[in-house]
Formats: sequence, structure tokens, C-alpha cells
Amino acid sequence: MNSKRPVNLDLTTIKFPLPALTSIAHRITGVILFVGLIFGFWALDASLSSPEGFEAVRDALSNNVLAKLIAWGLLSALGFHFVAGIKHLLMDAGIGVDLEGGYRKAQITVVISAILVVLAGVWVW
Repeated sequence: MNSKRPVNLDLTTIKFPLPALTSIAHRITGVILFVGLIFGFWALDASLSSPEGFEAVRDALSNNVLAKLIAWGLLSALGFHFVAGIKHLLMDAGIGVDLEGGYRKAQITVVISAILVVLAGVWVW
């Protein structure tokens, strides 16, 4: 079979449009949230086990920079994943499925997510 189609397997040279990037980021934030459940379940278990455990979690989230960074990262991933999920639900409902509508929804997703990331940073720090 002699195909004349171009084959480009170098992902660094492919320019993805904004809707594709937001869709890929939606998948990545889903994986981040899944892995982040380990931190969330640890914090929940420790904080509900005893008053000392609650104080330990509170102290970690108050004074430990790494714990704050993890919490901020998880909240940021949750914010983006939520907004991108709403975008996907609108697409499933047939709203804005044309090229211009998809690009506009991707722009709105990025802007709202950036606002949520900043608000999560203000809340955590």
C-alpha cells in the first residue's frame, strides 16, 4: 500500500488548536485529581481520626509549603476540570459545536479557569 498522505509523528512540531489543548488538559487534570485523591484521603482520614490528627493536618496546611502547593494544585486542577467538563456537556447538548463556537468556548474555559486558579491561590496562601 503506497499512501501519499503525510505522516508526522513528531508531536513537538504539531500546532494544536486551543479547543484541542483544553480537551487534552481536561484529561490531564482528571488524572491529576485521581492521583490527588491519595493526599485528600490521607488528610480526611487523619483529620477525622482524632483531635491530634486534625491539628496535624491543619498544621501541615498552615505551615508546610509543599502541602499548600499540593492543595493549590489540586484545587486548580479541580477548577479547570469542572469548567472544561461544563464545556464538554454543552458540546454534548449540541451548543456551540461549530468551529467558531468551539474556539470561543475554549477561550472562555481558559479565562474562567485562570480566575479560579488565582482565587484558589488566594484562598490557600
